[in-house]
Amino acid sequence: MADIIGAIGVFLILLAYFLTIFKKLENTSSLYFSLNVVGAALACISSILIQSIPFTVLEGTWAIVSLFALFQKK
Repeated sequence: MADIIGAIGVFLILLAYFLTIFKKLENTSSLYFSLNVVGAALACISSILIQSIPFTVLEGTWAIVSLFALFQKK
C-alpha cells in the first residue's frame, strides 16, 4: 500500500513540474501549489509507512511549504 500511495504522490509532484516546464501551468498558480501539497502529503504518508525518516522530513516539509504558498496565493 505504501508503494501505491507514494507513487500517486510522486506522480502529482512530477505532473506539476512537467506542466510548468512545458508552459501548461504557471509555477505561481493555485493548481501548481495544490498538486504539490497533495503529492507531497501522499509521499510523506508513504514515507511514514516505510519508516524512512529522511524522506518523511523532506516530503513533510515540501507539503507544509507548498501549503503555506497556496494560502499566501489566496
